[in-house]
Amino acid sequence: MRATAQQVRRFRLYRQHLAGRDGGDPVAIARRLLGVQAQVPSAAAQAVASRTATGRADDGTVDDALTAGTLVRTWSARGTLHLLAADQAPALLALLAAARTWDKGSWQREFATAEQMRALEAAVAEVLADGAVLTREELTAGLVAHSGHTDLSAALGSGWGAVLKPLAWQGLLCHGPPAGTRVTFTSPRTAVAGWPGLPDPDDAARTIVPAFLAAHGPATPTAFDAWLLRGGTPKARLRRWFADLVADGTLTAVTVDGEARYARTADLDDLDDLAAADPIGIRLLGPFDPYVLGAGTADPDLVPPGHRRKVSRAAGWIAPVVVDDGRVVATWSADDDRLAVAPFDAPVAVPDGERATWSRVLGRELTAPA
Repeated sequence: MRATAQQVRRFRLYRQHLAGRDGGDPVAIARRLLGVQAQVPSAAAQAVASRTATGRADDGTVDDALTAGTLVRTWSARGTLHLLAADQAPALLALLAAARTWDKGSWQREFATAEQMRALEAAVAEVLADGAVLTREELTAGLVAHSGHTDLSAALGSGWGAVLKPLAWQGLLCHGPPAGTRVTFTSPRTAVAGWPGLPDPDDAARTIVPAFLAAHGPATPTAFDAWLLRGGTPKARLRRWFADLVADGTLTAVTVDGEARYARTADLDDLDDLAAADPIGIRLLGPFDPYVLGAGTADPDLVPPGHRRKVSRAAGWIAPVVVDDGRVVATWSADDDRLAVAPFDAPVAVPDGERATWSRVLGRELTAPA
């Protein structure tokens, strides 16, 4: 099958609940997207609410799902914090854990040795036993005491969490409920009733690769791995995952403007129908939106290369963007309740409906651009 980049963008807009703002509850949205980046909690809440017809970022539905254990907040794709559907999290974490990026000499020289990591893996089970919920300071003190590695205190206490991420990927810890403004940690077995542990990574790939393509496809294996682990998955394993899914008919090769990609076989008719569909038009997306992060700002079909720095900014900040039929054409802000648009090239007219959508999401009336 042959398709165009325009079809791909439209497919993603529909599948990610951006074409019709027709998403359901936060768990269903997180499951469809394979996680919502939550390094900035307000951005995650906006990403969820903007995919619904009535949601607000401050409506408490995300916190309710975290409290109920149907959502989990933990380090996931690309080493960043995400909201994950609890029933999908074990499979996604299994792929991250399988790469064992912390076994690399460069990682160990910068963060912790192999012996130190083994000690932490044993210690965390003891520290977070019996339903414990600990602040970062309490977790650090406990891990140091149980592992005997006082030299890891600074690394364990760092807000970047570099030494904690491998523990999260192995399903040994996740974020717990907030204690005021303080972050807490607990075991997934405490946060999620009936937590099953991590599956075999090859079995997990049979679930996660098609789920990724259902929302972010058609895509190449390289694009999938860039989204998952910034290219950290062993290449032979990555090729085998895709080859096995093609062999059993789950995936089909698709050529997109001359590039070989893969789509779920079940999605081919929907993708084909979008060739003659009406343009989707202007949509406003919030900071760190999964639509942008799924493809990555280096994708020239999404972000014009000459404007990438306006979207991907210093310190890893991903700006709110305006997309026209799925392609980024501007950034935007809403300081002082006035919608301000910074177009890349031609002027961008934001429809009143989009301004109303974001007034609802943010809980404050946005006035039209001057």
